[in-house]
Amino acid sequence: MNAPSPPSLQKQDFEALSTFRYQLRKFLRFSEEAAQAEGVTPQQYLLLLHIKGFPGRDWARIGELAERLQSQHHSVVALVSRCEKLKLVERRVSEIDRRQVNVHLLPAGERCLEKLASLHHAELNTLTETFRIPTINS
Repeated sequence: MNAPSPPSLQKQDFEALSTFRYQLRKFLRFSEEAAQAEGVTPQQYLLLLHIKGFPGRDWARIGELAERLQSQHHSVVALVSRCEKLKLVERRVSEIDRRQVNVHLLPAGERCLEKLASLHHAELNTLTETFRIPTINS
């Protein structure tokens, strides 16, 4: 049995997708430049954001951060190590399961994140209409 073929796209669908991807790339470029101006890499900013933004708590495990960053476990370990050297985060052994390591923000990481997140929030508010996901064939 064959799967139904996807609906054919019209010119307006390509235009909507193109506009969305263009605005998304502009936002990502803004993010990269803002992070670098604050003295961190874009990946370091994302690490801080995902720690603070983890649902239900203000810390995260390496594996959880790897998922959020869509990165390999060993890459996140190296990223955390670089952020530790900058005094942005610290590792703490879990009190519940001593095999687990939890990553927490330090005051410098909190300050960096607060500044960058405020800038990102303001920038994102300027793009709310653009970031509506285009509807295909509507």
